[in-house]
Amino acid sequence: MKAIECTRYGGPEVLRLTQVEKPLPKDNEVLIKMRATAVTASDCIVRGFKLPRRSPRGILMGLVLGFKKPRNPVLGMIVSGTVEEVGKQVTRFQTGDAVYGWTVKDDFTIRFGTYAEYKCLTENSTIVKKPEMLGFEGAAAIPYGALMALLYLRKGKIQQRKKVLVYGASGAIGTAAVQLSKYFGTEVTGVCSTNNLELVKSLGADAVLDYTKDDPSTAGNDFDFMLDAVGTWKDSDFKQQCRKASTVNGTYVSVDEGSPNATIADLELLNKMVEEGKLRPVIDRTYKLEEMVEAHRYVDAGHKKGNVIIAIA
Repeated sequence: MKAIECTRYGGPEVLRLTQVEKPLPKDNEVLIKMRATAVTASDCIVRGFKLPRRSPRGILMGLVLGFKKPRNPVLGMIVSGTVEEVGKQVTRFQTGDAVYGWTVKDDFTIRFGTYAEYKCLTENSTIVKKPEMLGFEGAAAIPYGALMALLYLRKGKIQQRKKVLVYGASGAIGTAAVQLSKYFGTEVTGVCSTNNLELVKSLGADAVLDYTKDDPSTAGNDFDFMLDAVGTWKDSDFKQQCRKASTVNGTYVSVDEGSPNATIADLELLNKMVEEGKLRPVIDRTYKLEEMVEAHRYVDAGHKKGNVIIAIA
């Protein structure tokens, strides 16, 4: 089968289209014929080993993934496709089911391998049946951003919040966070660039701040929760001003604080929201599997809107 391999750490050019052996499902696994996947910021961090190797997180990353090169050269954690074969112990799915999800287990153990035409996963992985209204590419745009947003919003006790600020509201996590915050009944202000203001408004944001020209102090100082959907590694004076625009007891949560874990129930909640029209996928660009290098280059540039999807024939 076709797959994209990363045999060493580095820039997008280290990715190579190759042929690998098609996997066979174990008794408790399903074999998924992949129809789409996504290039996430996490994929690019892994591909480039973009953490200081002597830092605690860098050492942990090396221990888990490999210090000199990835132990599993086929990256990718987003699944969207059709069940082609099921193991004899499988009861949740049957042949022909359209499914989607991610390969991260509920203990945040990551099984890569979705940059390929087929992927095997245990039936208790974080995957669910895809709604008919959602295409395979749209489904691939849900798990990473929405699951991450849900988990970090919960960390900030979103159901107790009234006024939320989402910094980085136009990325994969940010676009989902805006929609989820509205779902939980909060007033949402999104922070993004000029080019993305209309997108964030269309997702339900009550107000938007343009970080290239606005003054956060004009938004007041009554945000009781700020979600930093960019991460503390990308700091700015504007972000620090946003943090000050909060209540004395306001909560700040960054997406690079700790390792979230998601369950099947979490993905089922998102699935329900999609069916109800409360959550919609945001896709910036779609590439073919053979165009993976270009897709990684685009994500590396740091200006994508929502998700970058890989269509797999």
